[in-house]
Amino acid sequence: MELQNRQKVKLVRNPTAEEKKIINEIKRKTEQLNENNITRTKAYLDFYKKHPEIHWAFLAHMVSRNGGWSMTDLKAELLNRILSKEEKKSYFSFLERGNWLIFQDAYPQLLLYEESMKRKESLFRLLPHMNVSVFMETIWEHFWKTSNSSLLTVGLIINEQHYIEKRVIQNQKYIQEVFHTLEFEIQDILSFNQILFPYNDYGVMKLAGQTVNQFESVRERIQLGKRLYVILFDPDVLNKVEEWAIEQYHTGSRKDYWPHIFNDVHEGSPGLKYQIKLSSCKLKRGARRIYSPTLQNVWKNIQHPEAETGEWFHDIRVLEYLKEIEEPAVGNIEYEYCQTLEKLELAAFAKKIISIFD
Repeated sequence: MELQNRQKVKLVRNPTAEEKKIINEIKRKTEQLNENNITRTKAYLDFYKKHPEIHWAFLAHMVSRNGGWSMTDLKAELLNRILSKEEKKSYFSFLERGNWLIFQDAYPQLLLYEESMKRKESLFRLLPHMNVSVFMETIWEHFWKTSNSSLLTVGLIINEQHYIEKRVIQNQKYIQEVFHTLEFEIQDILSFNQILFPYNDYGVMKLAGQTVNQFESVRERIQLGKRLYVILFDPDVLNKVEEWAIEQYHTGSRKDYWPHIFNDVHEGSPGLKYQIKLSSCKLKRGARRIYSPTLQNVWKNIQHPEAETGEWFHDIRVLEYLKEIEEPAVGNIEYEYCQTLEKLELAAFAKKIISIFD
């Protein structure tokens, strides 16, 4: 098989002077746009608008929005009362590193595809020179010949989840500071547990998406990615989410999709005891909105160390993940998300995480 043969071949030849120019320019653009969650998220959308056949770019845009919301949640009104200063730093570092790593691995692939389109020739032979897995070289070559957007999307999902597995998920720093903490084990607290795709449906804001379970399992993260793909690219959902995403600039604040509940300006006194504001995901009479800041107002840009090198693809059984999802996923996530908000409010009110389970 082609992929098995490629496993045995590393850098077949040195790039030509012209190819080096392409590689260096792609690396420069990627570094420039990998500044923070806001720049990455916008870059994915800008690429998708030019190349809508690359479905993964829009999926990455929407998931990256959720990453930004999770980052600002750490400094927002609810979690700010629950987590310690060090815990907030650890969780942000975890989210930011994963977001940064995926972009620096995936975005060069997108740019190389764009360059291939311009030149009307496949340039995917250059992917190894950008430290991209041999797995993706094969997937892109297949896409170049078949235009199979679905298989490319699933291939990219598989690649990115394996790419961050050792670099983030199995990183001892994050195992100790994130995965082994009570807050992560009960996940509801962190708002990691819902990936939201907001859209306007005849004047009513709706939320499609999925709940995250077993985040530490690469298999579960891949299956989640595939389910999210099916939900997002449902014909009844896709155009509406696209319209919302193009119209609503990503700030990192949850005000972006629910301005009636969240505000990026604190409407109260931060030091006062938290008062329950929500009932069935609606503000109580006279209640002020929940503070949800923009990313640029609460987190500074991070200078990342270089990505760890290494090929993740060693087991041909990974190809089993390329199989299509067996049954359609139910995408309405609003009720579950409302439950999460209510639990977070209770925790903020009591200032004791354990109170959620009382």
